[in-house]
Formats: sequence, structure tokens, C-alpha cells
Amino acid sequence: MNMNDKDAASNAPDLDQPGPTKQNNDRLPKRYEKYIQRRESTVVANEEAVISREKLATAREDAAQVRENAADLREQTATSREEAAHRRESQAASREAAAHRREGNASSREDAAQLREGKASSRERRIHVAETMRAASDDHVTMLQQANAHLVIATIEAQKLAEQVQMAKDQLDHLAHHDALTDLPNRMLLQDRLKQAIELARRQGRQLAVMFMDLDRFKHINDSLGHPVGDQLLQSVAQRLLACVRHSDTISRQGGDEFVLLLSFIEHAEDAALSAQKMLASISQPHQIEGHELHINVSIGISVYPDDGRDAETLIKSADTAMYHAKESGRNNYKFFEQGMNDRAVQRQSIEADLRGALERQEFVLYYQPKINLHSGAIVGVEALIRWRHPERGLILPTQFVSIAEDCGLILPIGRWVLREACLQARIWQQAELPRITVAVNTSALEFRDKDFLSNIRATLEDTCLEPIHLELELTESLLMQDAESSDSVLHALSDMGIKLAIDDFGTGYSSLSYLRQFPIDTLKIDQSFVNHMINNADDATIVSAVIGMGKSLNKQVIAEGVETPEQSAFLQGLHCDEGQGYYFGRPVTAEALTGLLKTGALLTDVEHASNK
Repeated sequence: MNMNDKDAASNAPDLDQPGPTKQNNDRLPKRYEKYIQRRESTVVANEEAVISREKLATAREDAAQVRENAADLREQTATSREEAAHRRESQAASREAAAHRREGNASSREDAAQLREGKASSRERRIHVAETMRAASDDHVTMLQQANAHLVIATIEAQKLAEQVQMAKDQLDHLAHHDALTDLPNRMLLQDRLKQAIELARRQGRQLAVMFMDLDRFKHINDSLGHPVGDQLLQSVAQRLLACVRHSDTISRQGGDEFVLLLSFIEHAEDAALSAQKMLASISQPHQIEGHELHINVSIGISVYPDDGRDAETLIKSADTAMYHAKESGRNNYKFFEQGMNDRAVQRQSIEADLRGALERQEFVLYYQPKINLHSGAIVGVEALIRWRHPERGLILPTQFVSIAEDCGLILPIGRWVLREACLQARIWQQAELPRITVAVNTSALEFRDKDFLSNIRATLEDTCLEPIHLELELTESLLMQDAESSDSVLHALSDMGIKLAIDDFGTGYSSLSYLRQFPIDTLKIDQSFVNHMINNADDATIVSAVIGMGKSLNKQVIAEGVETPEQSAFLQGLHCDEGQGYYFGRPVTAEALTGLLKTGALLTDVEHASNK
């Protein structure tokens, strides 16, 4: 009985209770009916619960059946697996039996192998003994072969090392006795060869010659174009010198731009002169260095054994002395040593010593030589010429000290002093209301190539307040052609400033006249060597005439220097030369003396007569 039954029982009316009233009796069937309805509802609910429980039991039975079926399947599978395991166990037993049989066979084979190994070991021991004995013999032979090979290699290496050592010694010996730049014999090797040559010449009664060479104005190439270009020029000069001599002769570089040639055997002194001429011609040809066409000359001094010295030192010193005289004689030539040159060499050293303080002591003075218009006879210009008022030697001409100043590096300060003094004097004449003439100043190669050349000229003109048109610079052909490209730029800069440019000693330099078109030249000065002989020498007269005609055609002024006679003056006038300069018109005079000439406007008598015709 469930909880609903209990509720129904508890809610059922108690029929056995005594004494109900009539009203209660009327209500009893209704209550009973409700009770019955509740009991019926309970029964229905119980029935539904029973049905649900039956359904649940059925479902559980179905699930149990499924599980039983699965268990049956699993049992069948386990049975199959057991059967398979039994089969596998049978197979394993068979395989174990086969393995046992194979193991028995293997043991038999191992026993046989061990027997064979024993036999093989015995054979190996016998072979090893034999090989050991043979190897001992082979090792001994190999050791001997290796030792022999090492000995051969050591011998070869020792020979190579000895050769390298000898080569190094030879190189060191070569470097010790040769110039590093030109690979020519140096001073030490020259001394050795010269001593040997002197001894041989003494025994055989022969002559030999020593030639001392110095390049002219080489310093300005180093200063203007740089040392690399200068070094290449020295190498080019060395090669040309080598091409001019015999294999038995020795060309040596002493240092800088100095070379010495030893002619170990000559028949006559003229043989040395021929060699000198050959070298002068070869060196003067243009040198092509890094795009520059460089021109260089050489001055040569010659000494001869035994006349000029009987030992190496004396011969070299004598040749050196003769070389300086070649420079003083115009450079680009050669001179034989003379005994009187020693006195002049001593004098030269004295001049150089005094020259170093002359500028500070204000010992220099300028003289002025007039330039005359050959048609009017008027003074149209002057050339400033330096003089040295030596306190002991008196008035010294530039030919005696200018070359020395160039060699010792004093030409730059002296040249600047000359330029400034000349410009100041020209300005003084202008301020005195004298005729405005042109003052000409000679320019050396060292000045022209100096890096401050242009700036110094500009500063001088500004300081002296002189107009550039009244300044003329005189330059030589050789100076301009030493480096035509560099010269061209400097000359055009000067011309743009308004400065006049003149070629001095025209006709004595290089044969090429193409530079007359290239360079902005205003004036050609005919060299006095042609003027001096033009009256009596037809060739010189032809040259003078040709120069004047060429100058006219190129619209350039032409001036003849070195005019000393009325015949020369008349000849030049007949050729319509523009100007003349020389002793015939006037010697170089002081600024005060020339001031008097400018004030009076004096004309030379023969010029007056010529102009009046």
C-alpha cells in the first residue's frame, strides 16, 4: 500500500462511529463518492506507475539481452583468440625445435671455425715473423733512403740559401755603389774606377778625361713642377748620357743635378770635346715628362790626366772648376780646365760670400740704358740693369755675380728688389712730368717659375702706383720653351694685366717659331751677336733683315740691341727697325743722369740727321 492508499484510508469516513445526526447521514454518500473517486485516481496512478515500471523493466531486460549478446560475442572472440594463441604456441614450439637444431648446427660450425682460426693464427704467426724480419730489413733501407733524401734536400736548400745570401750581398753592393734614382754609378764607385783608370793610364803612358756636368736652371723645374717631374727628368738625362758614351766609360751621378763622366782612354783632348758636343746636343732635345715638353741644357767642365791632375780628387775638382766657367760663359757649353781658373774659382767663392749680405747692406744700384726710336731719335724706354757697388772691388757688372746669385738661390730676392726699384723710379719720372717711358726689367728663369711670381708683380705695381703699360718684362727664348704649357698661362696672365712682354736675345734660342703665335709677345729684341757683324757678314745681315720683316708681319715691335756704330744705326733704319739700344745711343747711366736726358729731350746728332733726310 502506497502513500496514496494511506491518504485515502485516512480520509475515508469512519462508518462505524455511532450517533451521527441526520444531517451527517445525508452527507455520507457524497463523501463516500469523493473517497471512491480518489481511490480510483490512486489506482489509475498506481497502474500507470506499474506500467512505467514494467516498461523500465522491459528496457532493462532489453539492455541486459544486448549485453548478454555482446558478452557472447566477446566470448566467441576470446575463444577465437585462444585458438589462435594455441596455434601460435604450436608454431613457436616448432620454431624452438628448429632453433635448437640450428643452434646445434651452429655449435658444430663454431667448433670447425675455431679449428680453422687456430690454423689461421698459426699461419699468421708464421707470416708475421717473416714480415717482421722483412720489414726490419725494409725499414733499414727506407731509413737510409730518407736520410739520403734529407741530405739531398738540405744540400739544395743550403745552395739556395747561399745563392740568396750572395744575391742579397750583390744587391747591397749594387745599392752601395749606384745611385738609387738613375741606377748610375755613384760617387764611391766613380772614385774607385777613376783610381784604377789613373793607375792604368800611368803604367801605359795614356791620357784620360774627366767631365763634370751640371744641368742649367734645373732648380726651377723642381720648384715649379715638383720633385717627381724633376726626378723623371734626371732619369731621362741619365739615359741620354749613357747613349753618348762607350761601354768602357763611366757615367756617374754625384747628386742633385750633377753628373761626372770618366773617359778612361783618349788619344787627344779633342776626343773629350767631341764627347761634350755630342752630349750637349742630346741633352738639349725636348724631354717629354708627364705631358710637359721640357727643355734643359748642361754646362760641362773637362779636365785631362795628367796635365790637370794626377789623382782622382784633383781631376774632379779641376773639372768642377771648369764647369763653373762654362756657366759663366753663357751656359750650355763646355770648358777645358786652365790653371788660371783656380784663382777665379777662389774669387767666385769670395763673391758668393759677399753677395749674401749685399742686399741688406744696400750695395746694389740700378743703371738705365736708353732705348731710342730710330725714326724720331727720342728716348722711348729704358732697360734697368743692376750693378753691385762692392766696398772693396768697386762697381761689379751683373755678368760677374748674377749666375752666382742664381746658383746660391739669391736671385729671387735680388730680382724682386730690381723690379720694385725700377717701378719706383719710373713712377718718380712720371710725377716729375717727364716723358712717360717704358722701363724694361730682365726676368730670370727662377723668378719666372716661382709660385709667387705673378702675385709679387701685382703687389709691386700696386705699391708703386705704376700703370702696367709702362712695365716691360724681358725673357729669353730658352726660358719660355723649358715648359711651354706653363709659360703660356703665365704670359697670358701678365698680358691680361697690361704688362708688355719682350723676347730677349731673339734668334739665339730654339729654332721653332710657333711660340710667336702661341705667346702674347709684344717685342722682339735682336741679339747683339747678329747686330755686331751684320755690316761685314751677309748671313748676319740676312738674319737681322728677316727678323725685322717677320716682326712687322706679326705686328710686333722690333728692337736691335748692341748698336755701337753709326753704320749699324743707318743699316737698321734702312730696314725700318723700330728701336735701337747700345753704346752708340748711350751707355747705362744712373737714374739721376737719365733724368737729365729726359728733361732736356736730347737727341743724338746722327739720329737727328737720319731723321731729317
